[in-house]
Amino acid sequence: MLKLLRPAATRVLSPLGRALARRGISPNVITVLGTLGVAAGALGFYPRGQLFLGSVVITFFVLADLLDGVLARMLGTTSTFGAFLDSTLDRVGDAAVFSGLILWFMSTGQGVLAGVALFCLVAGAVVSYAKARAEGLGLTCEVGLAERSERLVVVLVAAGLGGLGVPYILAAGLWLLAAASAFTAGQRILHVYRQTVPT
Repeated sequence: MLKLLRPAATRVLSPLGRALARRGISPNVITVLGTLGVAAGALGFYPRGQLFLGSVVITFFVLADLLDGVLARMLGTTSTFGAFLDSTLDRVGDAAVFSGLILWFMSTGQGVLAGVALFCLVAGAVVSYAKARAEGLGLTCEVGLAERSERLVVVLVAAGLGGLGVPYILAAGLWLLAAASAFTAGQRILHVYRQTVPT
């Protein structure tokens, strides 16, 4: 769904991409810095209960996930390694976001929500792995209700609003995300099954 917004985001980020391209900055550097920023924001603010500030910082660095692609296209340096690095570090960023929330839930005695956040982390990894494994086998797997972009939007909006004092929004967002992630994993498994098992 959020893929539809990518062209608009690319137009917004293009001036910054051109400025970075003139300075010869590598897209891989942007990828690494973006991941470090996400991890620092999530692990620095979330465990202390600073959910709104943490979400703002994380959102800022998540934009690097779009900026590195814009920069690579401008420099003509799109590469297999760049795509691999980007996808790999996405998992690191996701782990940091949910780990930060889990640490906060545990420190405040919210064990159930810590478990839900852990489920969201694991289910999100399964969703991403299912697609990567399918494509590695030469199959297609472009299906799913909750891809990484959607999952990030849900958790960051829910955490941010929760940090502003909106009641129950974080819990509702995590339960919704857990259900959507499990459903998406099932969608992808079924999609691959239909491609590989004769009917």
